[in-house]
Amino acid sequence: MQDPALLTLLLVLVPALPLGGTLLTVLLGRRLGSQAHWPAIVSIAAAAVVAVTLVVGLASDVADKASRVQPVPPVEMVTTLWQWVSIPEAYVPAVGSPASQVGENLSARAAGLPEALPFSIGIDLRLDPLTAIMLAVITCVGLLVAIYSIGYMHDDPGYPRFFALVAAFVFSMSMLVAASNFLLVYVFWEAVGACSYLLIGFWFQKPAAAAAAKKAFLVNRVGDFGLAVAVFLLWMTYGTLNFHDTTLADGGLLPGILGTERLGELGGYVGGTVGTAICLLLLLAACGKSAQLPLHVWLPDAMEGPTPASALIHAATMVTAGVYLVARSAPLFMACPSALTIVSIVGATTALVAALIGTVQNDLKRVLAYSTISQLGYMFASLGTGTLLGFTAAIFHLVTHAFFKALLFLGAGSVMHAMGGVIDMRRFGGLRRVMPTTAATFLVGSLALAGVAPFAGFFSKDEILAALHQQGWSHHAAEHHDGDLHEDHAESGGTWLQTEPVQSHVRFASLSNPSPESQAADASGTFRLLYWMSLFTAALTAFYTFRAVFMTFTGPTRVPEEAGHHAHESPRVMTLPLVILAVAATVSGWLLFSTQWLANFLAATPSLAAPAVAATATPHAFHLDLALQGTLAAALGIVLAAIGHLGRSSDGPQMERFLGPLEPLFANRFYIDEIYAALVVRPLEFLALVAAGFDRSVIDGLVNLVAAVPLGLGAVVRRLQSGLLQRYAVAGVLGTLLVVLALAWRLRA
Repeated sequence: MQDPALLTLLLVLVPALPLGGTLLTVLLGRRLGSQAHWPAIVSIAAAAVVAVTLVVGLASDVADKASRVQPVPPVEMVTTLWQWVSIPEAYVPAVGSPASQVGENLSARAAGLPEALPFSIGIDLRLDPLTAIMLAVITCVGLLVAIYSIGYMHDDPGYPRFFALVAAFVFSMSMLVAASNFLLVYVFWEAVGACSYLLIGFWFQKPAAAAAAKKAFLVNRVGDFGLAVAVFLLWMTYGTLNFHDTTLADGGLLPGILGTERLGELGGYVGGTVGTAICLLLLLAACGKSAQLPLHVWLPDAMEGPTPASALIHAATMVTAGVYLVARSAPLFMACPSALTIVSIVGATTALVAALIGTVQNDLKRVLAYSTISQLGYMFASLGTGTLLGFTAAIFHLVTHAFFKALLFLGAGSVMHAMGGVIDMRRFGGLRRVMPTTAATFLVGSLALAGVAPFAGFFSKDEILAALHQQGWSHHAAEHHDGDLHEDHAESGGTWLQTEPVQSHVRFASLSNPSPESQAADASGTFRLLYWMSLFTAALTAFYTFRAVFMTFTGPTRVPEEAGHHAHESPRVMTLPLVILAVAATVSGWLLFSTQWLANFLAATPSLAAPAVAATATPHAFHLDLALQGTLAAALGIVLAAIGHLGRSSDGPQMERFLGPLEPLFANRFYIDEIYAALVVRPLEFLALVAAGFDRSVIDGLVNLVAAVPLGLGAVVRRLQSGLLQRYAVAGVLGTLLVVLALAWRLRA
């Protein structure tokens, strides 16, 4: 597919179709009634077909270039729909900054002064391998969730409103990943948050749902503030917010922040204090959207929303926006190794903490919520390795996770639908006899989540472990690859390069950094610890996943009273998406790993084709030792879950009683919510009370005092206006006498 006009049309159609579905549902939803799902379903289905077409077409272009040129050059296409903002000579960059080297004003150059730069923001959409993959995942999973929702939401009075919000969410998320400048990313970052708020609080009549929506909105404001400040810093530092290169009015070239012009320069990115600040602010934004420590507290409460919304937002799309942002900004992070290490530390710590909390949860949807937080932590841990393997492994896990976590959420919704709204696992059991399709597909999703071969999670999780292991034992890896490089290079088709520790070869502009050797040594120790933490988390993941499986689907059949005597399998419109997702969760990992298609495709993304990232590429290999470690960890978790929960027949605690003092710590989520309440919420409430008292007593008092002065004067003057003519006559006479006396006094003087 080489026709730029056709690619442009298809790229625009992906977000435009869901937007049209949203508008049609809003306009016609009430008239359509029980058929109000059709505009959203048809538009999202069409967008999914277009997105898959884009992936296929772009992949053929990448393969064609790979057959002719090695390494594959970056592949991107940018189209401007219209110009949003254009301010000429809006900014004079600081002397010595990357932006000061831009422009063709020779007189300014001769005087040693930077040239004034414009502030120009267009509605720019980009197409590259990373965008294409994200669009395909968003629309395909969104379509299956929307189809499932036909059965799940069929009796809800807000039926049209729900499908309008789903289509609006798909539109906003598609625009976020297709935007080609940071300001447009910020706009749709907020739009996605607004849709999330409306979907979490969909049943706003329930106080818990309204509170959860408000909590998600406020916690995400913290992360969004980080993105807003990062946007300002990026513009002040680089003189542009565009990802791509643009041509100035005078014919000069303005390098984009992630454009090929800047990517080709070794010193094109700022490190040091400013660069690290930008990266950490982007990480703060990612932590908000992707529910990473310390901004993870909103996601478990967000389970108060409809289950299809949980599958759409909290499994496959919105929560992966933070992963996308860090992957897209890879060259910025590569200039700041300390920021990269922090990304991995935050990710691995979040993965472990969330997994520990998930081991004692009894709400099935909350188990999956903490699992989502934990799996997103894996992705961040992989991104922080700063290697091509780490970046591609994170996106690989993002894709497989979208399939099996959407499957698990929809499976939980199927259980909740049959159990009359009950989701407490202690109140039901043995449901494999009542809901065989749901049980079978839920088991497939659980095997994938636990990382059991040959399901999808096994391959993507092990790639993450391999990326962490490579950084933790980088010297051993380098020695190994020195011996096997030529052989592996030939086997892999010649598309990979020599491995080196990322800290030793990244030489972007920075301020007084330690020596590369000391950085590499420190980072190796850190990544070894993160590797063992991640391996332990893998065991915990298998434990809490199969604890949920055994509690829900094994043992004697127990059905809560709310389900009545009619508990049965969900309708076909709900089970069909489960089966499709189960197939994807079974085969997608093996296909993408064995063919290397995803890794090779993503490597042509401009951000990942930057020299600092491309230089870390390694030959494709299956690491048997790491696979065995991961499999043993998963097996240990499953066995422990079976010992404690397989075939349980009571509501009492099982293995939880062996945790001792740790059980309340995990059950109360490490008291993080209580810490926030003590350190943030209550002080703010006290400050609000003081401010309210000051407003009522001082501010209102001063305003009332000012108002009392004319009232007092009016009260005095009002007594003169009695309405009695006699008094007015007397007053006139007395006034006249006073005037006469005053005149006489002056004449005498």
